Amino acid sequence: MLSLSIDHVNAIVATCIRALPDEGCGLLLGTPDGSVVEVMASPNAARSSRVYEVDSRVLLQAYRRADDEGLLVIGVFHSHTHSEAYPSPTDVHQAPDPLWHYVLVSLRDATAVMRSYRIIDGIVSEEEVRR
Repeated sequence: MLSLSIDHVNAIVATCIRALPDEGCGLLLGTPDGSVVEVMASPNAARSSRVYEVDSRVLLQAYRRADDEGLLVIGVFHSHTHSEAYPSPTDVHQAPDPLWHYVLVSLRDATAVMRSYRIIDGIVSEEEVRR
């Protein structure tokens, strides 16, 4: 389960909307039980509406901040600009850590839809998001 405040949800969705027409992305800092403490937005280094890449400087900053504050990098978020909030084959292939939460925001329709997944050995499982 992933726990987010409404402020975290708003920050994630706003980051994704600001990145249009490209996919938006960023990292989640939090605790081992899935409680998000901070959302770190990142430029999409891929500069694409079909794939995302967290900027390496943001990734380094996130790990340093997590170490300094006794937190963990517990996940990543990104948007799908033209499809539903479900991991694409590329997302599954690129999932770097089986312990991470993978949050997707669909911007296909007028109202953004956010869902979270675990991806372990190529198997996608939706998880509950508590707000």
